[in-house]
Amino acid sequence: MAERSVASRVFDIAAPIAERLGLILWDVRFVKEGAARRLRVIIDKDGGVGMQDCVDMSRALDDVLDNADFLNMSYNLQVQSPGPGRELKRPEHFARYIGQSVIIKLHAAYNGVKVFAGELASYDEDTGAVTIILPDDTAMTCESGELAYVKADDDFI
Repeated sequence: MAERSVASRVFDIAAPIAERLGLILWDVRFVKEGAARRLRVIIDKDGGVGMQDCVDMSRALDDVLDNADFLNMSYNLQVQSPGPGRELKRPEHFARYIGQSVIIKLHAAYNGVKVFAGELASYDEDTGAVTIILPDDTAMTCESGELAYVKADDDFI
């Protein structure tokens, strides 16, 4: 089964569990690292995530995933916070970060530069286009296909 579909199915299972625990399900990633497969469940909450939040989510999710009929392979479950520099992927991530500092990285350089920092001004949910306000107060809009990533910029001044 493709890693993307596993992550998507786990997201659907984990979201109501996270909500019940007072958490926000930020992302789910199913990755292969060497011979091991890692199922990373990334959680958040206002005020930040603590170790107990990760333990509670892991315990609540573990039994449900053990009984899931689509996960018939060996994997390690890791529950973690998004941490600083979190990647914005979903429409709700962008909505939460409007007006906040972000870093965007482009697939191809624009005027010789691939990485830009600025304030997230808008996100078009239909097209995935992102507009940021650069430090010189100019707006820069990038289509989703141009973006390698968009991350929260916790160090931007």
